[in-house]
Amino acid sequence: MALSTTTTVAALPERYGATKMHFEVGPLTINPGQNNIDYTRGIPQPTVDGWIVGMNPNLRFADGTVPPVDVVHLHHGVWLNLSNKDSTSGLPERLFAAGEEKTILELPAPFGYRYKSTDKWILNYMLHNLTAKPMQVWVTYDIDFIPDTTAQANGMIAARPIWMDVQNGKGYPVFDVLKGTGTGGTYVYPEQADNPYAGGPQLNQWTVDRDGVLIDTAVHLHPGGLHGDLDLTRGAKTAHLFRSDAKYFEPAGAVSWDVAMTATPQDWRVAVKAGDVMSIQATYDSGLASWYESMGIMVVWMADTAPSSVDPFTTAVDVPGMLTHGHLAENDNHGGQPDSKNYEDLTKLPSAPVAGNGTVDIQNFIYGEGDMTIAQTVPTVKQGGTITFDNLDAPQFKGIWHTITACKSPCNQSTGIAYPLADGDVNFDSGQLGTGGPPTAGRDTWTVPATLAPGTYTYFCRIHPLMRGAFRVEST
Repeated sequence: MALSTTTTVAALPERYGATKMHFEVGPLTINPGQNNIDYTRGIPQPTVDGWIVGMNPNLRFADGTVPPVDVVHLHHGVWLNLSNKDSTSGLPERLFAAGEEKTILELPAPFGYRYKSTDKWILNYMLHNLTAKPMQVWVTYDIDFIPDTTAQANGMIAARPIWMDVQNGKGYPVFDVLKGTGTGGTYVYPEQADNPYAGGPQLNQWTVDRDGVLIDTAVHLHPGGLHGDLDLTRGAKTAHLFRSDAKYFEPAGAVSWDVAMTATPQDWRVAVKAGDVMSIQATYDSGLASWYESMGIMVVWMADTAPSSVDPFTTAVDVPGMLTHGHLAENDNHGGQPDSKNYEDLTKLPSAPVAGNGTVDIQNFIYGEGDMTIAQTVPTVKQGGTITFDNLDAPQFKGIWHTITACKSPCNQSTGIAYPLADGDVNFDSGQLGTGGPPTAGRDTWTVPATLAPGTYTYFCRIHPLMRGAFRVEST
């Protein structure tokens, strides 16, 4: 794979005296339906020593345009520095992360991330192709950089990233939020989860290793996420440090990537002491839909010293945050419009027994005989019976993973970033059918629960939401 190393200088840097450097990783070939976790070494970096004071991630096609989120998107990107040890795990230092919310990092003056030209970076990424067509994309990242040779480098204070995560240290740190769980239409993880850490360490906590000052943070959530909360405990006292809110531009509410997260204001300074315990919680909307494979991550930037820091146990520090961007044009296709050209209302079609041995084969992005684009009848079993789905698109490591996920009937409107949703009246989800390691379920098949009541059940693939289907359970 060839890696481009273009660098450009912006006319208006974000920080006084900083040069805006533009870097790209690619081209990356994204196979039809791809949803794999991968990484690449030797990614482009600044070539001189200095200070990183800002980062801004994105994707682009060959023509320079940003891909629509309903076509291909950056599920996540994590930039790791192999030359440093991570503060909260045994991994290399995770210095920056981004998802499709594309939060921009802007460290407040006079702070910066100390960078050496000998540092070795890698990029861990998960690029999600929601279509049946191959594509090529580039991961881009703009870095606001202050070289050591400039006057602005004098007086800089080093800051380090403290990775806070509700599933910290996991290779794929996710959790599920089921519709109707929690209280009052919201679900808080890990507070309302049933034994989330199986009696082991509290992965959402970190014991502060030395005195210092927190200077910046924002949360990473998936659609359905409402906010992330950062707390600090000292002895018997707990102080709330910051709530990073998800501000949805999405007309349908908290259901899509049309969102921006609030970050701490530029004057936020929170003094912490060695032995304090920081913790994070993530809150999701559980009234509208289920949210599978959700995340809750806050990268908290910390310096050893800072002017005008505040003791959070004597002065409130949980002030409102600021947005780092507004609505992004790649989120314009919301979906949810009538689409009889592409999708049949299967609730109106007649029943038919499942063919063969009771298995529905998923192949070439089609749910076999129950697919909403081709079905003449609805695959049907008697109450207490089952149907097994077999994903034939996933025979090897880098296969195509599909899900069977309940959506509200008839689930036949146009595909977009906000439709369809996992909002069925009965919760069911197969997981990502495949055996390629995270994020797959470790199996290619899924069997419909034998406990379902009579009715027609519509479903979709939450990896490729253009895929829809239905099955029916009839009374004995």
